[in-house]
Amino acid sequence: MTLFDLVKKSMRKNIKHYYLYFFALIFSVMLYFVFATLQQDGAIIQQAGESKTFSSAFKVAGVLLIGISGIFIIYANTLFLNRRSREIGLYQLIGLTKNAVARMLIIENILLSAGALIVGIGTGLVVSRLFLMLLVKIIGQSGIISLSISGTAIVQTFLVFAVITIITSIQMLLKVKRKTLIQLFNEEKTGEHPRKPKRFLSPLLAILGIALIVFGYWLSGNLFKGVFLVNAVVVLFSTIFGAYLIFRISISWLFYQVRQRKNGLLGLSNSLSIAPLMHRMKGNAKSLTIITVLSAMTLATIAGAYALYYSTEREARHAMPQDFLFINEKADAEQFVHLLADHQIDATLTALQYLQTSGTYENFNYTGFIEDSREGEHHFKVYNGAQLQEANFDLQQIKDGEAVYFDPIDLAASQFVKDPFQIRLEHVEHPLQVNTVGKGNVVNVIDFDNSQLVVNDATFQRLQADDQRTVGAFYAVTITDEEQLEKASTLFQTLPEGINDTEQYALTYSDYYSLYTGMLEENGLLIFIAGFLGLVFLISTGSILYFKQMTEAEQERKSYATLRQLGFSIQDIMKGIIRKQLFVFGLPLFIGILHSIFAIRSVDLLFTENIVVPTAIAMSAYALIYFVFALLTVGYYRKIVKTAL
Repeated sequence: MTLFDLVKKSMRKNIKHYYLYFFALIFSVMLYFVFATLQQDGAIIQQAGESKTFSSAFKVAGVLLIGISGIFIIYANTLFLNRRSREIGLYQLIGLTKNAVARMLIIENILLSAGALIVGIGTGLVVSRLFLMLLVKIIGQSGIISLSISGTAIVQTFLVFAVITIITSIQMLLKVKRKTLIQLFNEEKTGEHPRKPKRFLSPLLAILGIALIVFGYWLSGNLFKGVFLVNAVVVLFSTIFGAYLIFRISISWLFYQVRQRKNGLLGLSNSLSIAPLMHRMKGNAKSLTIITVLSAMTLATIAGAYALYYSTEREARHAMPQDFLFINEKADAEQFVHLLADHQIDATLTALQYLQTSGTYENFNYTGFIEDSREGEHHFKVYNGAQLQEANFDLQQIKDGEAVYFDPIDLAASQFVKDPFQIRLEHVEHPLQVNTVGKGNVVNVIDFDNSQLVVNDATFQRLQADDQRTVGAFYAVTITDEEQLEKASTLFQTLPEGINDTEQYALTYSDYYSLYTGMLEENGLLIFIAGFLGLVFLISTGSILYFKQMTEAEQERKSYATLRQLGFSIQDIMKGIIRKQLFVFGLPLFIGILHSIFAIRSVDLLFTENIVVPTAIAMSAYALIYFVFALLTVGYYRKIVKTAL
């Protein structure tokens, strides 16, 4: 029998163990190839307005994909090598040299990787079009983009996974060279003898782990109070180290207390769930902590990206409430309205008068990023609420003598400014009462020198009567049919140069629709990349947990056979196994979700809209896919239990 014959026989024997690993490897190759293809395709860059943002984003995502896929493949290869230690020892025992065994494993690895590359690239060629259509749909682009086959993407994918294959081959070589026969035959006899927890230190560390996580959650809601970078580092340390203490100390201590209270008589279900976990807690603590932390980061990234995409339209409208705004001559706005009419687009023109004045804050309380008491004199623009409502500005009824406050610099100011407070304008006997802080902006310009107040018509007329105030006006153009906004925006870009000159303002947008489409492209690209990376990470971590449980199931096969011989049914045994899987898959996911919830909560203040719904949707989708791996694991255990006799 030749060495190659041994390779073929070994691969046939291990096919049942390789199928999910092979699938995950194919999936990683496919996704990386799709990213490389999209990155190299010039039509996408052209569709995005020849922006370099898309190309740069895909390059960064490609590097992250290499990192995630590489770590997963190397770790999975380590698990399979440990599982095959006895087989490697047997090959040496029957007379094969270490070099021959190493060559056999390396040939097997190369064949497996080559197969995954061929199938992965082939699948990527088929589904690239689908991913392209998905990207175009997400970023709101219209039209059909043709996708060409990229030879560069094929070569790039081949080189990346060839390097990974070389690394895994070196792993195999070191495994064979460094391990003795005794070590190889004893490799599968993993497990630890659970030690009695130290009387005072163990409960102290167990409580410390929980306390660190609670402290990290609290601090995450106060990141912007004090030095942001220091707070962020403290949050990361407390949540990561706290999670490690929970897996390493808290759970072990809790399991020991359960066993003590039962006088060591755990019963069948607890013996199949708590006991195996106690014997592997030390070895699993580090990996479970890493999976928990990375799951939290992935969840937070996906949820945050989806929240941005989900709220794009509302965030754009809060930043720019008018369809179009002219800040100089009324004639410019009228010229644009006539241009729209020539193209059968109905629009209305509204003058938005404002009073330029000064005043002081009274009883002002700001809880945002910086300490701000708004002491001294400040500048204000006071708007007529009736005119704003004519321009379709969403505004509730305002009482005489009251004002709605808007902060054009901090569009989410409604979450930081605590009402009520008062604003005393110069030359006005009674202060304006502010009972409401509005979301977003009042007009389509960001004016760093002025806060914004909206009053009712009667109050505005009374303030305007004072001839010491500067009166100005913006001119808002509102499109009657929103379906024509895109066409109107295109016409707006054709206006002669010099119209709508905005140099006097720190920042202004040309029109709402242009801002909306720009944000949609950026946020769509972000959720596309975050979704891809999240899917790769989810497949990787889910597969790693599945592989570890496969190994443990094989190691416990004899125990299940003994239990079956004693008369225990498959259902009785599976109850304990399911409890174990709830812990192995459920606890890292649960803590990861908690971590991500508080991470999202720390940046929620940057949104003008509530992001609970998109965050919940993203996390539910992630948890659902994770649950599939738990079901696969339970199914594998059931198969082992059934065939144990």
